[in-house]
Amino acid sequence: MIHTQTAEVPGHLSHGEGHARRGERIPVSVYATSAAASAAIAGEIAALIRERASKGLSVVLGLATGSTPTGVYEELIRLHREGLSFKNVITFNLDEYWPMQPGALQSYRRFMQEYLFDHIDITPANTHVPDGTIAREDVGAYCERYEQAIRDAGGIDIQLLGVGRTGHIGFNEPGSSRDSRTRLITLDKVTRMDAASDFFGEWNVPRKAITMGVGTILDARRIYLMAFGEHKAAIVKRSVEGEITSTVAASYLQKHPCARFVLDPASAAELTRFKTPWLLGPIEDFGLSWDAPTTRRAVIWLARTLDKPILKLTDEDYNEHGLQELLAARGEAYDLNIDIFRGMQRTITGWPGGKPDSVREQRGETGPLRGLPGEGIFPKKVLVFSPHPDDDVISMGGTFIRLCDQGHEVHVAYQTSGNIAVWDEAALRHVDFVREFAASFPQLGREFTEKLEANIETFLSQKHPGEPDSPELQRIKGLIRRTEARAAARYSGVRMENIHFLDLPFYETGRVKKKPLGEADIQITMDLLERVRPHQVYAAGDLSDPHGTHRVCLAAIFEALRRLADRDWMKHCIVWLYRGAWQEWEPHEIEMAVPLSPEEVMRKRIAIFKHESQKDSALFPGPNDPREFWQRAEDRNRSTAKVYDRLGLAEYEAIEGFVRWNGLTG
Repeated sequence: MIHTQTAEVPGHLSHGEGHARRGERIPVSVYATSAAASAAIAGEIAALIRERASKGLSVVLGLATGSTPTGVYEELIRLHREGLSFKNVITFNLDEYWPMQPGALQSYRRFMQEYLFDHIDITPANTHVPDGTIAREDVGAYCERYEQAIRDAGGIDIQLLGVGRTGHIGFNEPGSSRDSRTRLITLDKVTRMDAASDFFGEWNVPRKAITMGVGTILDARRIYLMAFGEHKAAIVKRSVEGEITSTVAASYLQKHPCARFVLDPASAAELTRFKTPWLLGPIEDFGLSWDAPTTRRAVIWLARTLDKPILKLTDEDYNEHGLQELLAARGEAYDLNIDIFRGMQRTITGWPGGKPDSVREQRGETGPLRGLPGEGIFPKKVLVFSPHPDDDVISMGGTFIRLCDQGHEVHVAYQTSGNIAVWDEAALRHVDFVREFAASFPQLGREFTEKLEANIETFLSQKHPGEPDSPELQRIKGLIRRTEARAAARYSGVRMENIHFLDLPFYETGRVKKKPLGEADIQITMDLLERVRPHQVYAAGDLSDPHGTHRVCLAAIFEALRRLADRDWMKHCIVWLYRGAWQEWEPHEIEMAVPLSPEEVMRKRIAIFKHESQKDSALFPGPNDPREFWQRAEDRNRSTAKVYDRLGLAEYEAIEGFVRWNGLTG
């Protein structure tokens, strides 16, 4: 199962000083979910609004954009529907791209209207977002007026912040001074890469922005910095536990008298109290015990820290690296090492779907499937969910192929069309193919193909940077991805009738910004599960996806499975989570390790190559990683194999790792 560790799940945002003993230089609250964190912050805001309203006073809020604060805004809208008024609220947003028209899709003014202002009773004149249309020569004076407007309003009472991968708050990039004020800045390359998906390409991202300065932010009376997801964990650690430095603007918050980081378990994962709490003192102080998961994590950490095989660790190694309590609780190193080593051995299997009776009789079942539901069933019905049309082969292509080779009934479900991730030129090439094809077969309808070609070419010739595709172009791009996915699945061994395209409605906006998960998405997922009735489900558990699609797709699967929990076939169903193109499971997390031979690695690569539109240069490759997806997958799988090798286990060419989801039973 997935073991989620949360050392604190507060009911409100207190500001105690217990953080210091954890090696943290600023108060940190970790909530079980991002939704719970967002609700807590919204509750603090609502309480202040009501308190001030009862006295006839106003509240000044500093607001942020991006995906992180949207949960807060959703909760504030809900509270407004229950009676919370925003008539006494004044807002100032952190930043805006420059130049930027307020009605543009990527405009932060438009973002705030869509996510908050249009849904509450706030006075429009009380909402302030930096103006991206100001002439260059007037920007300096405009920024001074923005600062004065904040002072005239009485200063910011509560400031909401997100944090970028460079540690920027607002658009205060590395090098911003502690005393900086609202100004025009040049965006860092990493920041522009992170924003590339919103603009349909890095080349469309403005190079400048107007932002509140660090000093402006620090003048706020209360500050909540929110960070959710694995991809924020590294910068959270630097900001919370590192020295104050201008290279990480978020670190300046350490000196604020009332600032707090508000996190979910994924973004908090690199903090010492979560990753290696034994280095800070008794683990009981963090609500932990030396149970099996914590013990396994500690032993593997020690072996990797010392670069020693597990079976070679000594009592001295444990004692000298803060693990004396572990030995006291679990016995001598010799026995502890054997226990963890055997546990790691049991994760390895070349039969991810289980073994046929003939093999079971010869070798038994000693791998990760032993004792699990459906252990003796062979062949199995297997359903692989793929958020985008290529996540299946990128993330678990070797296992995918092996399941087919070993005779299981394998189904694959592509949850979204992936249509925004296709180059315009690729779409034109396919339109050209249709035209030439129609010319060879006039009976297919020349009039239709000429109309299609004219429509697409006219749209593309007039398309503005960052503009969403027309419905016709979206359809063509979706078909490109669909045919590629079908080719890869067929190459992997899946029968044509077992390839399913779900086209979940939440995704089909034509924009990077998607709809929230809806009832239709869940129902579509449930319908497929009911038709297949799988013994094994594989789903993308990669929550580092910077665009959020993986998270929504996973939520649809989990909710569908919960609603179907009483079905008879669910008694024999287990769910395995794989990781996508962004991050790999840590070795202490892996519960099933499927080794790949050199030949299987090559077969996986060829399956990935079937996705020609994503080859060489994907439209949305993700932040700061120039490697192609097949290279990332191979490097990651080989790295996992090397870790197993260095821990003293068998040496393999590559390993794909999986974690079991046990959400139905706890």
